[in-house]
Amino acid sequence: MIQFILNDRLIETEKAASTTLLDFIRYDENLRGTKIGCREGDCGACTILIGSLKNGKLDYISATSCLTPLPNVHGKHVVTVEGMNLPDKLNRAQAAMVESSGTQCGFCTPGFVNSMCGFALTSAEPTYENAISAIDGNICRCTGYKSIERATAKFSSQLQQKDDKNPLKWLAENDFIPSYFTEIESRLKAIQVEAYASSGAVPIGGGTDLYVQKHEEMHAMDLEYLFDRNELNGIIIDGSKCKIKSSVTVTDLMQNDTLLGAIPNWYQYMKLLSSTPIRNIATIAGNIANGSPIGDFTIILLALKAELTLADKNGVRRKLPLKDFYLGYKTLDKKADEIITEITFEIPSNTARFHFEKVCKRQYLDIASVNTAMYLKTENQIITEANVSMGGVGPIPKYLAKTSEFLKGKSIATETLKSAEVILQTEISPISDARGTESYKRLLGRQLFFAHFIELFPDTININDLV
Repeated sequence: MIQFILNDRLIETEKAASTTLLDFIRYDENLRGTKIGCREGDCGACTILIGSLKNGKLDYISATSCLTPLPNVHGKHVVTVEGMNLPDKLNRAQAAMVESSGTQCGFCTPGFVNSMCGFALTSAEPTYENAISAIDGNICRCTGYKSIERATAKFSSQLQQKDDKNPLKWLAENDFIPSYFTEIESRLKAIQVEAYASSGAVPIGGGTDLYVQKHEEMHAMDLEYLFDRNELNGIIIDGSKCKIKSSVTVTDLMQNDTLLGAIPNWYQYMKLLSSTPIRNIATIAGNIANGSPIGDFTIILLALKAELTLADKNGVRRKLPLKDFYLGYKTLDKKADEIITEITFEIPSNTARFHFEKVCKRQYLDIASVNTAMYLKTENQIITEANVSMGGVGPIPKYLAKTSEFLKGKSIATETLKSAEVILQTEISPISDARGTESYKRLLGRQLFFAHFIELFPDTININDLV
């Protein structure tokens, strides 16, 4: 039995666990405000809010319901656009959209409204820039966005006086959310549901990869749901080591104070990974196990020399470097009954530098043509350690072992980079596809490799010397 609160009603269902939240909302509950668009998490028309208890407090995220397995909302609060309606007036997000002419055909509007309301519920700093970030997963094909941006500006300005001590009460009193929200925390605590248990053959976390690739086949799969298992959640900082449990999401890492403090531009790098609703539910282990040659977080972790811990059904554990995990295209050094339980890497020290680059057709919410990361340690302008990774240039996420080895002991100089780039080209084997020709990807590999050094050593490396 799956239990959750849908808007203001308690739901108890024995619906097939492989059902997506989107299909349940629309076809079982007849709440048609949540739209079916791409079914791949790109358009945001199906955006809903999910509230869950964390450390005894209610916390909301936005999510794409088309990629959310029903068990992942077990014991939580799900909010559709209907659940944001006030009894006799528009809420503040709806009113801002109307007053700014933010709607034309209206298909995308419920997703925008939900994302804006989610921003009101979660944001500690209700600036215009943060409000725009909150709707980065929503696409509109009509307005050209300027009217929606004006609506967002109006909405964020109305949040400036938000009471951080009792935010739900203030938001309800000021027409941002319905009053029933103030009772949800106590109602969820009263349900006291146990974690959803399953032991299927195919493990699934956030669903953001599996439901895109195998949407139709999912309904016949024997799934094991991992998203909310306590032992697979949490970020542990142990000295200079960061240990990520496998169900940790991109948003979890994006908000981690230790990583934000240790890695300059960490937040900006994370912003390049899909959109807010996807980052909220996409698990790191899922990105790794998907085996995509252009998995963004996989490329980041390869440069950080991450190590995986895998465990089988009997609890037997083993460790291996992430760079040895990929044997061929979508072929992993993983037994059928093993799952990734932990990912560990060294947090960059003061003497280390890290940089991530990604090129795609759209700056945000798109799959990379080529992505790359670099981790360097230097002493007196001499490279003492180098780790370079690159995606989109071969059948697997590529750790550039020869290029990394060549850089060790070399000075930070233009000639070093030119020589290293020649070696880099021997390590990559891109193919022509929808994201670019082979020659284009080789050019991107070259330019992005140089970009690491231009960004990390602006006083030493001049772009004109590399042209």
